[in-house]
Amino acid sequence: MHAQVLREPGPIAGGPLSYETVPDPRPGPGELLLDVSACGVCRTDLQEVEGDLELHRRPVIPGHQIVGRVVEVGEAVDGWRIGDRVGVGWLGGFCGTCRFCSTGGENLCEQAVFTGWDRDGGYAERTVVDADLAFRLPPSATDLDVAPLLCGGVIGYRSLKISGIRPGGRLGLFGFGASALLAIQVAVHWGCDVYVATRSPEERRRAMDFGAVWAGGYDERPPVPLDAAITFAPVGWVVVRALESLDRGGVVAINAIHLDEMPAFDYQKLWLERQIRSVANFTRADAIEFLELAAEIPIRTEVQVYGLEEANRALLDLKEGRVHGAAVLQVSGS
Repeated sequence: MHAQVLREPGPIAGGPLSYETVPDPRPGPGELLLDVSACGVCRTDLQEVEGDLELHRRPVIPGHQIVGRVVEVGEAVDGWRIGDRVGVGWLGGFCGTCRFCSTGGENLCEQAVFTGWDRDGGYAERTVVDADLAFRLPPSATDLDVAPLLCGGVIGYRSLKISGIRPGGRLGLFGFGASALLAIQVAVHWGCDVYVATRSPEERRRAMDFGAVWAGGYDERPPVPLDAAITFAPVGWVVVRALESLDRGGVVAINAIHLDEMPAFDYQKLWLERQIRSVANFTRADAIEFLELAAEIPIRTEVQVYGLEEANRALLDLKEGRVHGAAVLQVSGS
């Protein structure tokens, strides 16, 4: 099969992914073998490819927003058949027995493994996935449209939960890329007033089109104190901007696996029971709830499509701000 293989990280402009022919994988017990149809391109992939995230294995096939169809079912797998359509996200495995897993917090499992980081991912024609972390997808959504839901969508949904925003509340979104584009649709569906801060005038216009009541730059303060905020930009000073915009008792949820240095800030910005919380991965419940909600709303996605052989270019476009919505690799014809 063909795959994009990362052997050594490096600047994406140098094309560190190698388009290669590699052996087809085989499923073990509890696993599914998928023919990959589409795989979303995530900023986490970029951070891994460029070395901001230390590689857990070399070589590795990146990609963790996978849509595919089952072509082989491993031993001890129930509920899946050949031909079923499957979605797979960032969380690739967990122990199932630790104190976190036993209370529904498998996203915090100390033995968790991650798709495209600890195990080969979806930048390939075929991939093997844990059957317990394969999800059924809204039948009305195409493979290309549903792929971005499997990371940006699910993690954005968890960020909403971590922020504590309630229906009708005042929510700030700081940064307006692919994940925020999905989160705003959930928040508007819940009747929230959404305030968006982003550097790009085009993204501000898009935010208003998707239901924001205000959109401004990072140097502007939303016109009202916020009940909660989510930051999507992987830079620490944006977290402080969000914190400055909170009402008493509000929460900033950081939607990022990698963040540059947090600047020093005055304690008065945090006082009055404001909080800063990180968002780590997702649980199976998050994925199931969000995918059901995505079908109910229904969630709209905006995608830019690339071929599997164009993965380096897709990541470069993402880094340089040329992706509007979400980049998706079309691996097969569906």
